[in-house]
Amino acid sequence: MTTTRAPGGGAAVGDVAVGGGSGAGAPLLLGVRHHGPGSARAVRAALDAAAPRVVLIEGPPEGDALLALAADEAMRPPVALLAHALDDPGRAAFWPLAEFSPEWVAIRWALAHDVPARFIDLPAAHSLALAAPDDGCSDDESKDEESKDDASQHGESLRIDPLAVLAEAAGYDDPERWWEDVVEHQGPGRADDPFAPFAAVAEAMGALREEYGDGGPRRDLVREAHMRLQLRSARKEFGDDGVAVVCGAWHVPALGRRTTVAADRALLKGLPKVKTGMTWVPWTHRRLARHSGYGAGIDSPGWYGHLFGVPDRPVERWLTKVAGLLRGEDRTVSSAHVIEAVRLAETLAAMRGRPLAGLTETTDAVRAVMCEGSDVPLGLIHDRLIVGEVLGEVPDAAPAVPLQRDLTALQRRLRLKPEALERELDLDLRKETDAERGRLLHRLRLLGIDWGEPAAGRGSTGTFRESWQLRWEPELHVRIAEAGVWGTTVLSAATAKAESRALSATALAEVTALAERCLLAALPDALPVVMRALADRAALDADVGRLAQALPALARSLRYGDVRSTDTGALGEVAAGLAERICVGLPPACAGLDADGAAEMRGHLDSVHTAIGLLPDDHGPDGHGRDLAGRWGAVLRKLAGRDTVPGVIRGRAARLLLDDGRLAEDEAARFMGLALSPGTPATDAAAWIEGFVGGASGAGRHQAPSSAGGMLLVHDERLLGLVDAWLTGVSAEAFTDVLPLLRRTFSAYEPGVRRTLGELVGRGPAAGGPVAPEPAAPGFGPGLDEARADAVLPVLRLLLGADVLGGTDNSDDLLEAAG
Repeated sequence: MTTTRAPGGGAAVGDVAVGGGSGAGAPLLLGVRHHGPGSARAVRAALDAAAPRVVLIEGPPEGDALLALAADEAMRPPVALLAHALDDPGRAAFWPLAEFSPEWVAIRWALAHDVPARFIDLPAAHSLALAAPDDGCSDDESKDEESKDDASQHGESLRIDPLAVLAEAAGYDDPERWWEDVVEHQGPGRADDPFAPFAAVAEAMGALREEYGDGGPRRDLVREAHMRLQLRSARKEFGDDGVAVVCGAWHVPALGRRTTVAADRALLKGLPKVKTGMTWVPWTHRRLARHSGYGAGIDSPGWYGHLFGVPDRPVERWLTKVAGLLRGEDRTVSSAHVIEAVRLAETLAAMRGRPLAGLTETTDAVRAVMCEGSDVPLGLIHDRLIVGEVLGEVPDAAPAVPLQRDLTALQRRLRLKPEALERELDLDLRKETDAERGRLLHRLRLLGIDWGEPAAGRGSTGTFRESWQLRWEPELHVRIAEAGVWGTTVLSAATAKAESRALSATALAEVTALAERCLLAALPDALPVVMRALADRAALDADVGRLAQALPALARSLRYGDVRSTDTGALGEVAAGLAERICVGLPPACAGLDADGAAEMRGHLDSVHTAIGLLPDDHGPDGHGRDLAGRWGAVLRKLAGRDTVPGVIRGRAARLLLDDGRLAEDEAARFMGLALSPGTPATDAAAWIEGFVGGASGAGRHQAPSSAGGMLLVHDERLLGLVDAWLTGVSAEAFTDVLPLLRRTFSAYEPGVRRTLGELVGRGPAAGGPVAPEPAAPGFGPGLDEARADAVLPVLRLLLGADVLGGTDNSDDLLEAAG
């Protein structure tokens, strides 16, 4: 392809002027880099100079009806055109635009000058259909800097990176740095000819396409054929010199190519098509960044926005922003730091031969002057300034699905503004507004719209507090469109989806979790359907493990239902029935388990114990009291004393009884003495210790269960002595086997607890106290309790015979006769 200079200082490609003025007798092609502030300034200057009668812009034609909204005062970029298939809302595509995007500048220029603006790229109806896995298109298509549509590009890539090739030819090893030097750092009005940059870029792209092949991927060819057809139509309507085109620089040579209408239409013939809907949605700077996965992204949208927005002295103003951010984080940064950083950045730029200090130079200067050589604060600067947490806004007049409109109304009424920056939200459910906020967030989560994630609450152990982590992502608009099939309001959609999930669920735990979510989301109409499904699944499931997994969610549901004033009568009946079945089936289910099964059942034991503590001990259907707590205590005592139950479960059962006050300390010591007796295998004894001191369900909110187990040994030196005596008596061979269990148990304690236990063991008996007797056998006291010894005299007389003993009452004589 030959490239010749056009009249008026432009370059002619085919029969189209590139960079020519309105008098060049041909349309004006302005090849740009998407999201480039230098390109945006150059487009505005060229349009001012050419004054075209129509502006054609690379973008989906379905968006033409929405262009007028760009002039609305409530429209604040970054924003994006969202197209989605009406029959499959999950198939969607975005066309993001920032304030410094050349396309956005062209749209605003056209609206301000009362000039028609039109999108000329391939319609979204085709691009969404082509994005399907079976579209038949090559996967080796363009995902370059000139790509606009993330979904339509669908992971396709160019054979070459045009910026990288041009940068290498200019002697640069970084394409971004080259582009900044030749385009972005060229200030407004720096070039006498406003069309010269576009002529140079077009000439370079033409040479690249000629050198590396002009065929291109099939989708690029289809898109360019459609753009040529739209360009021909505009030329017939407005004249050759009344048309300006703003498109990716890579496409400029293709738009100037001489082709026939028939040939272009042949490329478009037979393309698949789907019905689409389109609207404006807010976008974020973070989503403009390349690492977000958007093909036409940029590394530093915050920096580019700064370059586009400041009228002069960009380096000084940027470093002032950085200083303000660091001061806000309580770092000492003075005006002198800013002055020295500016000098260093300018010096680095001069040494590196750059026309202006770029992001690399300013970052190096900030690291050296303001951060004292540390890279740690640079992470904050990168997130807050270089990328930025800007979230655009869209006016209410923009089309939206009914579910989106209902959500927007709820957000305003509840004063929950979507924000790109992650923030914490603490709710007091005793307040009606906070309770409604919590219900809204739970309903959205049930719909798959994860605007908020539950977080651990702070400062209260009550059930009336909820904590959330909120962060709005642009992709949530697609989730809202998908959820629109369930209803037109958040409440109706969440109800319909909950009912559908209840009918399709097969696992009992899934239905119980759904019941909990329905109560948290306050879905009274869905709860009867969920409860019927729950009762059906519970009646058919006989596996104790699955019943134990299901019960905690029901117990939490009852607890939260109370604070939300929800009728949980039916739920309470099902929960009590599950608890009774667990009490019956748990002891036999715990027998004969291997190590993995015992560890899993220990977890079930903890969760069921906590759940039963939350269940109301009311009357059953027959009017008699259930006494679930008493029945559960009997089950724990049975487990603690049964030899066929694994040691970790026996130890845990004894510990739970001790924490609840159902087991005296003396009896707990007896259980430990039996478990650690010489006849017990060392691995079984170690497992019992792990279950007993490895955690306690009664630990406080801010105290880890493992720490509570350690504190038990700290405050009860008798139990600690039993453990110490057993451990010192373990043989060397057995010690190797039990070491992993013991290490797992004691390493979970906090450092202070471990240190205290070590001191107690090393110190031995308390200093200054009475002299301790010689160590006794494990499980026995240090000396003879005469009162308890006398209690065996009647038994000895019965066994040995009163005539043999001669009626003596002396306990020593009786013991000597017996032994």
